[in-house]
Amino acid sequence: MSTPKYNERVRMTSAEALSILGREKPVFLKGLSQAEVEMVVAKASIRRYAANAVITNEAAGANHLFLLLEGAGRGYALTSRGEKIGLGWFPAGRIMGWAALVSQRLDYIVSMEAVTSSSALVWDRITIQALAATLPRLLENALSLAYDYVVVYRSLHLAALCDSAPQRLAQVLVQLAKGMGHEVDQGIELNISNEELANEAHVTIFTVSRLMREWRQRGLLTKGRGSIVVRQPDELLQMKT
Repeated sequence: MSTPKYNERVRMTSAEALSILGREKPVFLKGLSQAEVEMVVAKASIRRYAANAVITNEAAGANHLFLLLEGAGRGYALTSRGEKIGLGWFPAGRIMGWAALVSQRLDYIVSMEAVTSSSALVWDRITIQALAATLPRLLENALSLAYDYVVVYRSLHLAALCDSAPQRLAQVLVQLAKGMGHEVDQGIELNISNEELANEAHVTIFTVSRLMREWRQRGLLTKGRGSIVVRQPDELLQMKT
């Protein structure tokens, strides 16, 4: 089990965090007044994580709730052979560690790591439960986010059963680009490796390499070292073979 690591030497002020929240408009804080948002933020600590730093460990006590301010997170589990299996990506504005909202003591069901240099608001379970009791809208928003992930899981499960490898890869690529990427002149740039795409789409890395080459030749994307620019997301989603 890896020890969660964060950097307290680089400080972010509450005012800076509030500015980011105003830009990201996280669902978790939807419907709260500005005064209520400020109260919630005042009760949090602000942590920074280096790229690839562990944020939470699977099976460890769910003692904190995290709201990503900057960067991105990724969920994963380890197999009995020590292989890392990706279980979803979390862009800025999303929360991680819902179990901390529940009065019953639960464990994290996945490990979380920072994909890039990231920062997060962090509440201990007692504090976030007290805030949720005072502001029930927080629980409603958390349930709304949980529903969204059930919808995504349903879509991915059906895709794994019914869709071809190109369709699965195209869906993963477009979803990640829209959720985690940033706009550039040629399209949407996403920092991700072929291995990570293969893991997310449940295909082999050889299939990813072949399809990336074919789609690049068709002008649907461009590829650099560790990054992809999706140029034609709608056309990608029409992939059948």
